[in-house]
Amino acid sequence: MDEILRPKGSKTMKILVWISIFLIICLSLLSRPSFAEDQTSSSSPRASVFISSSGEPILVAVENRPIQSAESEESVETIADPLEPVNRAFFRFNDKLYFWVLKPIATGYKTIIPEDGRIGVRNFFSNVTTPVRLVNCLLQAKFKGAGNETVRFVVNTILGLAGLFDPAKKYFEIEKQEADFGQTLGIWGMGPVFYIDLPILGPSSLRDGLGYAVDVSLDFRTYLAIYSTIAAYANAGGWVLDKVNETSLTIGEYENLKKAALDPYIALREAYHQNRQSKIRER
Repeated sequence: MDEILRPKGSKTMKILVWISIFLIICLSLLSRPSFAEDQTSSSSPRASVFISSSGEPILVAVENRPIQSAESEESVETIADPLEPVNRAFFRFNDKLYFWVLKPIATGYKTIIPEDGRIGVRNFFSNVTTPVRLVNCLLQAKFKGAGNETVRFVVNTILGLAGLFDPAKKYFEIEKQEADFGQTLGIWGMGPVFYIDLPILGPSSLRDGLGYAVDVSLDFRTYLAIYSTIAAYANAGGWVLDKVNETSLTIGEYENLKKAALDPYIALREAYHQNRQSKIRER
């Protein structure tokens, strides 16, 4: 029976992947790379957010004009938000989910698991998703980065106990590459199109949402979940563990963003957009 069902599952996955790729190509032809830059006004106040090298928002200024410095005045890129009413509803849902569910669980998890153990869990999940970063490095023509990801995977899997430790970085100074398909589309000229705040997943854009779907199709765990019910449950449990673990390592960052912003929704939207644009420009 399993042998009869497997080809169908594989065929269904291939069809979904090709549909995603077709939609991405169509959107890339219809959208302009500078679409977000052309948005010079909004019905809501503009939030200007400085992003640290780690991607953490460290300053938020909410006004109707760009931030001014002592030396120069620069316009701040923003992203189109035609779905703002819907996005705000999902933002409120995610906000309640964070404070009522995710943060309490992550806080309890943090008290039980020491920081070194939680960093090990982060390293493990990072190692598992190496194929996604490797493929996107190749698609972005970052061949050195693809080589680094290959070496990191081999070294960390063998010497780092399946990726729980990161000897590739510690002993060989080989850094992890930040590469996903949404970033790949941006590098090749596709704009974000418009902002989307997804339930549970959080801030995104149409480009990055489609990119996320492709990245999921590049993850070998997706195929294991198709063929095995046990693998499907393990994959879902792993996703929850990764989310809780990551939250336990970043508790306080979202709270600081909310405190610093006049409108947290706009602050989060602009922080996300600027962070994504900086990752694309770094290429």
